[in-house]
Amino acid sequence: MKRVAIRTDILAVSAPGLRAVRWSTDELHAGMKETYSIARVEAGRSEWWCGGKVWRCEPGSLLFAGPGQVHRDVSRDGPSTAQIVSFPASAVECASGQVHVRPQLAADDARGAAFQRLHDAVHAHADRLELEVAVAEAIAALASLGDATFEPTRPVRRSLELLRERLADPVTLDDLAAHAGLDKFHLCRAFRSQVGMPPHAYLTRLRILRAKQLLAAGVKPRDIAPQVGLYDQSQLNRHFRRIVGTTPGRYARGV
Repeated sequence: MKRVAIRTDILAVSAPGLRAVRWSTDELHAGMKETYSIARVEAGRSEWWCGGKVWRCEPGSLLFAGPGQVHRDVSRDGPSTAQIVSFPASAVECASGQVHVRPQLAADDARGAAFQRLHDAVHAHADRLELEVAVAEAIAALASLGDATFEPTRPVRRSLELLRERLADPVTLDDLAAHAGLDKFHLCRAFRSQVGMPPHAYLTRLRILRAKQLLAAGVKPRDIAPQVGLYDQSQLNRHFRRIVGTTPGRYARGV
């Protein structure tokens, strides 16, 4: 099979705060979500890891993720295409509080009706009022999918909190273990199994996410590194290119 690059096409939507893309790839992909997102698989079958479990999706399946959630593809049966809609965390959490949702629903699951309507409205280029109604219903439905099964255990939650709070500061494994109330050996194992990557990799992605936010706000690339806990411009460029796929300068010019 010929390999193709990941392709992301931005879709025009009339509802403020909503972002929609058509995403295609035949590569295995791993990443950390920045917003609440709902994807509908249009083509292809794959297996992917999230929340400590491997899921199998096919056309029509709905995939859910919240800010900071890690997604990792395990296998892919040919090229895949999905339509993805995303909301800012504030839009969801003002209505429902922080939501830990089930990562996937089957195409025929009745609990997915509101999300299917939203995707249909995006696909049909619905007008603003129709799309705003679909968004409101989808956000309300997210709360009903809340499931404590997919919430990290208390030590891992406390570790995540510390990493977010001290994003720009040096953090040691002993710091994390003390804050989590768990010895560092068990914490490393629990963190990787529940989050999907080790603490240092998660912290790096948090830092690059913050760098993207600063760049979008107009901060110069040369001023970013110390604000996100990285040593220098070189380290920022290296991690940014690996995770985002481009340099901070090019990213800044495109936002």
